[in-house]
Amino acid sequence: MLQSSTRCWAEIDTGKIAHNVAEIRKMIPKQTKIMGIVKANAYGHGDIEISEALIQCGVDFFGVSSVDEALRLREAKIHVPILILGYTPPCHFHYLAEYDLIQTLLSKDYALSLSAYAQQEQVVLRAHVKVDTGMSRLGIQCKDEQWDIADVMSLYRLTNIHTEGIFSHFAVSDSLDQAADVAFTEHQIELFDQVLQELREAGIEPGITHLQNSYGIINYPQLAYDYVRPGLLHLGVGSDDQLRTNQHPDLWPILTWKANISYVRTIDQGCSVSYGRHFIAAQRMKIATVSCGYADGYPRIASNRGMEVLIKGQRAAILGNVCMDQLMIDVTHIADVKAGDSVILCGYDQDVLLPIDELSRAAQTINNETLCRITARVPRIYR
Repeated sequence: MLQSSTRCWAEIDTGKIAHNVAEIRKMIPKQTKIMGIVKANAYGHGDIEISEALIQCGVDFFGVSSVDEALRLREAKIHVPILILGYTPPCHFHYLAEYDLIQTLLSKDYALSLSAYAQQEQVVLRAHVKVDTGMSRLGIQCKDEQWDIADVMSLYRLTNIHTEGIFSHFAVSDSLDQAADVAFTEHQIELFDQVLQELREAGIEPGITHLQNSYGIINYPQLAYDYVRPGLLHLGVGSDDQLRTNQHPDLWPILTWKANISYVRTIDQGCSVSYGRHFIAAQRMKIATVSCGYADGYPRIASNRGMEVLIKGQRAAILGNVCMDQLMIDVTHIADVKAGDSVILCGYDQDVLLPIDELSRAAQTINNETLCRITARVPRIYR
């Protein structure tokens, strides 16, 4: 059992990553590789630690959101290729050459500015082309009835830019319940394949190809591009465990979020708990104060929605509003609860799992956000 001297912490079991990576590999074609997406501090898990664990599993490419995230990995002596999926401002173009980073060409104008910089500095910069097949976020637009492949071709001919790959991004690959969503995803695949075909017909080798995010892997595993881009799957979760999927990988969540009990008291019938007096005791009961609140990332919107925690292998309901630094739980039915005991906010209590999905649904969001919002003041402890 890992120990922490702090009030609230997250335990990260990096040993489970190998199992999750193996589950990903079972779903994808044998020749397809994995690009580990470790943006946003690896969805709150710790970008350096998760990247190092993924490298041990044979993952040889990483994707991040920004140049700052890429520099963190390079400074931690992570030397595999790193693709910056988002915007790098011109004042930071020099880092791309200095740290051998791969920049996404997110528009034609942006690519031209990058090429002008590279010519001026007499350097060759690495890049992947982003094509927009339906996300309407970044990329060369290749989604309307009339689009010109010449814009994509031009990015392979830029001076001092080595364009070595191409990718797009799914918008609704997590949805199988609406026929329109499935049709939209299938159309995105068709558009991406059309771009690749037209490039090859023009004598241009597209380079490294990648399209599938986590749900693209789960729901469209047959696609045989060079890489897939899981962000959540190697962490052992999806966005929501109630989504219908084509594949059902045996994922092991690697994060368990814990907090200490600071105080246990008995309250009488009619006593209110927390701000707003949204909970009034219907009978005499025993409650415990837990050292975690919305300043730690536990969402206040989950208050009064039936959320529970685990203590001593049993569920205990959260009472009233979540505070900034604390929340209160009903422990009337649990014997021998005392200050200093650990509470599981999500994750494992020995063999009992409290899925983070329950918290995300109570907060009306997805696991991606719930994990990312666990704040920096919550120490991460690795094993």
